[in-house]
Amino acid sequence: MSGKVKCAIIGSGNIGTDLMIKIMRTSKNLEMGAMVGIDPNSDGLARAARLGVPVTHEGIEGLLKMANYKDIRVVFDATSAGAHVRNNALLQRDGKKVIDLTPAAIGPFTIPVINGDANINEPNVNMVTCGGQATIPMVYAVRRAVERVVYGEIVASISSKSAGPGTRANIDEFTETTSKAIEVLGGAERGKAIIVLNPAEPPLIMRDTVFTLSQGGGRDAIEASILEMEQAVRKYVPGYRLKQKVQFEVIGDNAPVRIPGIGYATGLKTTILLEVEGAAHYLPAYAGNLDIMTSAALVTADHWAAQYLAKEAA
Repeated sequence: MSGKVKCAIIGSGNIGTDLMIKIMRTSKNLEMGAMVGIDPNSDGLARAARLGVPVTHEGIEGLLKMANYKDIRVVFDATSAGAHVRNNALLQRDGKKVIDLTPAAIGPFTIPVINGDANINEPNVNMVTCGGQATIPMVYAVRRAVERVVYGEIVASISSKSAGPGTRANIDEFTETTSKAIEVLGGAERGKAIIVLNPAEPPLIMRDTVFTLSQGGGRDAIEASILEMEQAVRKYVPGYRLKQKVQFEVIGDNAPVRIPGIGYATGLKTTILLEVEGAAHYLPAYAGNLDIMTSAALVTADHWAAQYLAKEAA
């Protein structure tokens, strides 16, 4: 017995491979039990095999046939929103804990610094999206300092090189899931999300812009809440930081903005500029989008595994 919970990763692309390396290097309560892909020539499967991790290129069916499948308690799904629906059904049948890194949103939205362990015992938890993990904490930071966030909009810009086939296949789901999570977790009455795949060479670091329109609450309180949130996220994503000072603009009655579904509104516009530098566990440091997603998933799963091990020991 290693004293750790065995886990599997479905999806041997950029996200899955980065997560595997994080688990092997930094996890307190998890150990790799399997790496699952569909391309026998994928770099992720090759790396896993070299590191001594059991592998299969036969997808979920291959995982179900693996000799140690019965010992695996946690499964991370880093495939696509469409594939996750079927994967989850099979895994739930077998009583596995599922951490969803796709935008499928079958389980409740989970962002460590917002709702932390609130959904820890749900059979499936959804990690929203990389852009959501980076920006929604800031929408929430504004919301807790004001009476009302009428609107929240985020723009996530990531290097094209950090976006693998799964990410590209999920663009529509990214915008829909992130927009919804801005409302559900961020507390905005209306949310909108935009993602930009930047083809610049050399690749640029992940950059995120957050806009909110709020009512009630002062600038000092909003800025203090934002700075506190920055430090909270940095505890598990050290490369997360404000790019520059928070910006404010008063939207008055002379020039109200029209918000779909709400109408014309006034208030205080807050602009938050972020950048996320990755830990370079797999792709270089420009891939902060991988780092924040996999770090959030690992923190969530590690907390669940700690509880599981404590119960087993009792």
